[in-house]
Amino acid sequence: MVLSQLRFAVLFAGLVFVGESVRAADLPESKAKSAKTPEYLLIPTTGVVPYVPADDEAQVPEHFRLDRHEFDFRSQPVKQANRVRATRVTFPSPVQSEVIENNTVHGVYFQPAGPGPYPACVVLHILGGDFLLAETVANHLASNGVAALFMKMPYYGERRGKSSGRRMISEDPHETVAGMTQAVLDIRRATAWLAHREEVDKERLGITGISLGGIMSALAAEGEPRLRNVGIVLGGGKFAEVVWNNDTNKAQEFRKRWKEMGRTKENFAEVLSRVDPVTYGGNLKGRRVLMIAAKNDEIVLPECTEALHDAIGNEPELVWLDAGHYTAAKYLPREFVRLARFFNTTE
Repeated sequence: MVLSQLRFAVLFAGLVFVGESVRAADLPESKAKSAKTPEYLLIPTTGVVPYVPADDEAQVPEHFRLDRHEFDFRSQPVKQANRVRATRVTFPSPVQSEVIENNTVHGVYFQPAGPGPYPACVVLHILGGDFLLAETVANHLASNGVAALFMKMPYYGERRGKSSGRRMISEDPHETVAGMTQAVLDIRRATAWLAHREEVDKERLGITGISLGGIMSALAAEGEPRLRNVGIVLGGGKFAEVVWNNDTNKAQEFRKRWKEMGRTKENFAEVLSRVDPVTYGGNLKGRRVLMIAAKNDEIVLPECTEALHDAIGNEPELVWLDAGHYTAAKYLPREFVRLARFFNTTE
């Protein structure tokens, strides 16, 4: 039900460019040729990106910090159409987990034609790992002059171990903290990769995502000062509430075991406070933050959205949709337009 609604919104918007299972061999070049073939700045098949900590690195929570270093990347062209070129990008994660596949970050870069300079952002996916929605957002942004790097978070897609059941969001809060912390560090490298691109305006970097992607957009921006523009869609804070209220059988079983060990919901929230956007909301004060939320959200409750908004000093623009978490899908085509306008605006 959830994915079908999201897919409907994507298809209705008419924005599909590449899907979650794209393969270069499956995607012939567009038959439609414009009078003038668009030109794109070169993306080398291999390269090295220097990572330099932000000037205000001292404000970054200690577990999200990275020292100065360099990292390699690889790229492979996928497709180009409608003045947007998609390129697969991989680079090593700063975190070496026990799951080998998880130690390589996978993404798709949606590059606008021309020399730029363009604003740019990292785009994150939903909890269910259906990448089509995030890729569609990234393509729409690139079609409107915003370079966009869609990134798969830990234990998703190719990063999911063949013989491991490990997931980024787990019933075990300690595993969740580890997974989300790795995601923030991966996003910091993704931000450095974007800043290294010639067509990107390094002063207009941002991040966006829907649902889990929205929560992670807030958290990652709090850990990466260079992400000046933050688009949070159907996301919020009080993350422990979101996880604790999960009604799956596995989640219910874990809560039962957790309580049998003499632990409480408050203990659970204390562990997850290390990755709760509310904890570090003050880091986003003074930045451009757009929050799009659902009035009747049954997953990320309105109180969770309001808690994050309050933590950022009530500064963000807050747009309420007359919908629930899943029924908000019908508004997404309109909100894609809002996001493109937001990342293109400098004020």
